[in-house]
Amino acid sequence: MEAARESMAALVDAGLYDCAQTLGCFLVSSSPASSEAGMSMKVESLVLHGDALHGEKEFRRALSAYKQAMQYSKNIPRQATSNTRSSVTATGRSPSPNSSSLAPLNENEVKFKIALCYSALREHREALQEMEGIPSKARTLKMNLMLGKLYRISRNNRAAAVCYKECLRQCPYVFEAITALAEMGLSSKEFSLIFSQAPNRGGKAPGDSLDAQRWWNRYVEAQCCIASNDYKGGLDIYLDLMQRFPNNVHILLEIAKVEAIIGRNDEAIMNFEKARLIDPNIMTYMDEYAILLKSKSDYTKLNKLVHDMLHIDPARPETCLALAALWERKDERKALTYAEKSLRVDDRHITGYIMKGNLHLLLNRPDLAVTDFRGAQELRADLRSYQGLVRAYLALSKCKDALFTAREAMKVMHQSAKALKLVGDVHAISSSGREKARKFYESAIRLEPGFLGAALALADLHVAEGRNKDAVLLLERYLRQWADDSLHIKLAQVFAATNMLSDALSHYQSALRINPHNEAAKKGLERLEKQMKGVDPDAPEEDEENEADDVDGDQDDAELL
Repeated sequence: MEAARESMAALVDAGLYDCAQTLGCFLVSSSPASSEAGMSMKVESLVLHGDALHGEKEFRRALSAYKQAMQYSKNIPRQATSNTRSSVTATGRSPSPNSSSLAPLNENEVKFKIALCYSALREHREALQEMEGIPSKARTLKMNLMLGKLYRISRNNRAAAVCYKECLRQCPYVFEAITALAEMGLSSKEFSLIFSQAPNRGGKAPGDSLDAQRWWNRYVEAQCCIASNDYKGGLDIYLDLMQRFPNNVHILLEIAKVEAIIGRNDEAIMNFEKARLIDPNIMTYMDEYAILLKSKSDYTKLNKLVHDMLHIDPARPETCLALAALWERKDERKALTYAEKSLRVDDRHITGYIMKGNLHLLLNRPDLAVTDFRGAQELRADLRSYQGLVRAYLALSKCKDALFTAREAMKVMHQSAKALKLVGDVHAISSSGREKARKFYESAIRLEPGFLGAALALADLHVAEGRNKDAVLLLERYLRQWADDSLHIKLAQVFAATNMLSDALSHYQSALRINPHNEAAKKGLERLEKQMKGVDPDAPEEDEENEADDVDGDQDDAELL
């Protein structure tokens, strides 16, 4: 069977796992010779069979094959292994199956493969136990990265940091380790020290190494800024890096992601579109792009994006969330099933928790939304998870919890206008807190004059206290600097409330000229036209039930697209 074993190794190396696992069934079922060489052959056949099954994503079967290999290996007399060659391959199997002196099983490599199977099955505790059985000196780069992930999942950040630092000492360009360490609070100075300890690969000239360290340090600084919620600082560094690396898709996407978090939606959309022009098949953060298109009611672009994503990879969590964004307008419950599916694919996908929480709020389930936003915060707290938690607590009338969360956001994101506005939102709920809310909104505007969210909230506060003229003056002042559809809509609502219907009509039309897809402007205009005709805009329409039936009939993704 030596020739068959050699062929199986070639099939596995070629990625022909289906053929390899079929051949493996013959190899592992053959009766092993009683000699030590025969038992070693059996062990190698089981490892090869496990590799083939792992390639086919049959993780439970692969796990069984690897464990059998480990058990058979223990039964081989130690004298036999001491007489074999000392060299061991990185694959955990001997380099030449028909050699007369077989290399001993690389147990550490097989343990790593067992851990990979457990991790794929989301049995992280068992995976961690297996990885901890590998001596630290024997761990390769991929082993340290895997162990760092597992420690982080088990919330042992200190041990995770040790593993990630070791990754960077072996290779400073393990970007996953950089992001993780930045989120765990490692400073840029500590990163620089690690970089200096990394080996100079290929004997590069000192100047080349110095140039690499410069941009690497800037990238690390950006990651540290964003991890500490200094979004402006991170954006400035990324924009600087774009001068050095124009058309860098990774940096473009990072910029767009941060802009989406802090509410710079138009800029984020523009950068996502730039990234797609450079690489039309990119999937990273495309769920964020889909959510932005949905917020702009640009369903033509959203439809095209979802169509492209389904063609590229329908199994990615980003695709599930893009589908959730597309379905939200028609069927919130179906959208929720897609958000839940994204988390079944990847239970550490933060955007999935954010989307799920927002959908639960729309479905009037703030209790479940609290759980979702907390899930996002456990992975990485950012502005959106704080905003979602505050909204959920307010919906549950838990004002103290909402205020505590908003203040926590303000502490974590000091010098953040968005966090100040969040505290103002909580105070604005009660008439007694409106004066405090006004101060927080005004502070947010002073800190970030272009923050329209604070201006709109302050206008709402003026209207609630009967100061409609102040609201109009504020909004008109902003409109002189920013031609934004949301400002026109808010002005239209203020004018409609004070029966200045022609002015309201003008601003709704202006909003639709800026953004023809704006659903709020369309609904407001429709409502206003009824008011102008003397019809009660809240009266139910006769054909409302028929329209609902039509919507229910269109429930397939293909039809929706």
